[in-house]
Amino acid sequence: MPHAINKDTQVCMSLAGRPGNTGTRFHNHLYEALGLNYLYKAFTTHDLPAAIGGIRALGIRGCAISMPFKEACIPLLDGLDPSAKVIDSVNTIVNDNGCLTGYNTDFLAIAYLLDKHAVSSELTFALRGSGGMAKAVAFALRQAGFSRGHIVARNPVTGPALAEASGYEWAPSLEGLQPQLLINVTPIGMSGGPEEHDLAFPEELIEQARVIFDVVAMPSETPLIQAARKKNKPVITGAEVVTLQALEQFVLYTGIRPSDEQVQQAASYSRNP
Repeated sequence: MPHAINKDTQVCMSLAGRPGNTGTRFHNHLYEALGLNYLYKAFTTHDLPAAIGGIRALGIRGCAISMPFKEACIPLLDGLDPSAKVIDSVNTIVNDNGCLTGYNTDFLAIAYLLDKHAVSSELTFALRGSGGMAKAVAFALRQAGFSRGHIVARNPVTGPALAEASGYEWAPSLEGLQPQLLINVTPIGMSGGPEEHDLAFPEELIEQARVIFDVVAMPSETPLIQAARKKNKPVITGAEVVTLQALEQFVLYTGIRPSDEQVQQAASYSRNP
C-alpha cells in the first residue's frame, strides 16, 4: 500500500502547459516500490515566476519542466548543469536547500540512446521538427559527432535558428533529401492528435533509411515505428527516451538508481490509463 504522507514527505512536481499522468505514475510507482517518503504531483501555471518561487520557498525537491516553460524558466534559476547549458533548455529543476539548478535529461537520454544503439555518426540525417525536444536531439547529434544533416521544419524562424545554432543545414521540406537516419520530433503519429495515424516520413524514405528514431512516446509503437519494423529497420522509440529521461530525473531527486527491472515495471505502469 502507498505510504502515509507526513510532515517529512519530500514533494516533487512537474510544470507543463498540458499536464499528463505519465511522469506522475512513473515516479510515484518507484517511490512506493523503493519505500521512499516522496510524493509526485503534476501542475500547470499561468504565473511561472510565482511557480518557480514556490519551488524555492516551499522546499519542493524537484520539478520536471515541459513546454512551454523549458526556456522561460532559465532566468528564474540559480544555475545550469552542462546538459541544459549546451542547449539553453531546461526540463528538470533540482532544489538543493533553496538553490535551483536546471538540467536537461532529454539531452542526456538521447545522447545515451545514440550510443547504446551504436548509431554511426557517419550517417546523414533528417531531423523533422524545431521545438524544444528537437533542440535536445540536434545538440546530442552534434556532441556524438554527426556532421551531415538537415533540420527539416516549415517554420521559417525556428527552423533556420536551430540549424544555425547546432551547425546543420535547414530545409523547409523533405524534398530532395535522402537521409540515412530519420528522426521525428513532431506530433505526427501522437495518440489523440490530428495526425495520429500519419507517417512522419514517406514510405520511400523509410525504405532507404538505415535507422529510424521517433521521439513520440504515445503510443510506444507509432505509425513510423510500425512501418520501420515491417521493413526490418533498426529503431529507437520515444518510449525509450521518456523512460530514460524520467529515470535520470528520479536519480537527481532521490540520489537512488533503481534496478533495470524496477524501471521497466514503472515504465509499464506509467503507460497505463
